[in-house]
This record gives sequence, structure tokens and C-alpha cells, in this order.
Amino acid sequence: MTEPTHADGGTRGPLGSPPAGPGSAWSAPKRALEAVLGDLRAVDGALYAAVAGTSTPALDRALRRLSHAADHSKVSLGIAAALALGGARARHAALVGVGAVAVASASANLLGKRLVHRARPDREAARVTVDRHVPMPASASFPSGHTAAAVAFATAVGVVLPEAAVPLGALAGAVGYSRVHTGVHYPGDVAAGAVLGIASAAAALAAAPARVRQPNTFTAW
Repeated sequence: MTEPTHADGGTRGPLGSPPAGPGSAWSAPKRALEAVLGDLRAVDGALYAAVAGTSTPALDRALRRLSHAADHSKVSLGIAAALALGGARARHAALVGVGAVAVASASANLLGKRLVHRARPDREAARVTVDRHVPMPASASFPSGHTAAAVAFATAVGVVLPEAAVPLGALAGAVGYSRVHTGVHYPGDVAAGAVLGIASAAAALAAAPARVRQPNTFTAW
């Protein structure tokens, strides 16, 4: 039994693909989506260029060191180690924080970067001062793994230890900005990493033992 033939001569069954001609009902939404994505890329590039072109000699060395310290989540893991020396609640916070970092790192590096093959920024073309430079990673740019891990840790620990939410959130924000400041990420990569970090923290908290979770205290940094 043949599929019904439409006026354009094509056939469409229940699972068939929509016609792909220029007059297709799908062509206008696709063009609109492409236009929006193009505009977002333009804004992203402009923000990156604005950061690169702003002289901040007093901040360059500190942000470069922070970006380097956040490699492999060294900052977050160091804080987790310090928390582990505290009481039961602090140890629980350290445990769920490390779990959130693991989820965020795996999601960013094993999934996100492999699905979205965004090239790293051209740091030389943007004239990012050498004083800011950290090694340019070989991996894809989207999303920012450093940001995802830092935000995941700050969010998860902040749920268990609300008094730590603000300082850890500020630290995570600084880590994210440092990746743009040093020229290795676009702002959009950092924003996506932050969203991924919050989702990773939620997953880690959901998987944590009941005594680790505190209902009604989930607050994104």
C-alpha cells in the first residue's frame, strides 16, 4: 500500500520527514533559528572582544593564577579536603560537592564538548595581552568545564552549608570570568558551563544520602 501523495508530489507517512523545499513549513522556523543563533554568536564575540580590549593590569596576574589553580578542579578539591576535616555536616558537604564536580566534569568533557565542536577563540587576533595567557586547551570550547565544575561545587556545598553559598558562589563566578579574561573561552561557553554546573549539583544532591540533603535550601549561587 502506497503512502498518500501530496500536491508537491512527495509522500509523507506518519513517521515521514517533512518536505525540504524552500516553501516547506519548516524552512521559516529554521531560518529564524539560524538568525537568532547568528545574533547570539555576534554578541558573544563582541563581549569577548570587549574583555580582551579592556586594559586591566592590576587584575591580569591574579585572574591568570586563579584560572590555572582551577585546572582539574584543584581549588574545589582543596576546599573539599578542608571541609572534610570539620564536623559531620561539613564532611557531607565535601562529599556531595566532590560528587557534583565529578558529574559536571564528565558531562562537560565527555558529552558537551563532543556534541558541540566549537573552536576556541582566536586569542592572538583578539590581541589578548600576553600577561593574561594560560595554556590554550586542545579540547572544544563549549561548554566551559572549569566553570561547570566550580559552579557545581559551589551550588552543592551551598545547599548543605548555606553559610558557604555566597563565598563559594563568588569564587565560582571569578573562575568563570577568569576563563574569558585569559582568552580561552567565550562568555557563552561560561554561561553554558554555569547552567551545566547547577544541573550537575542538582543531580549529585538527588543521589546523596537523605541526611545530606536539606529540603527547601537549594539556592543557585
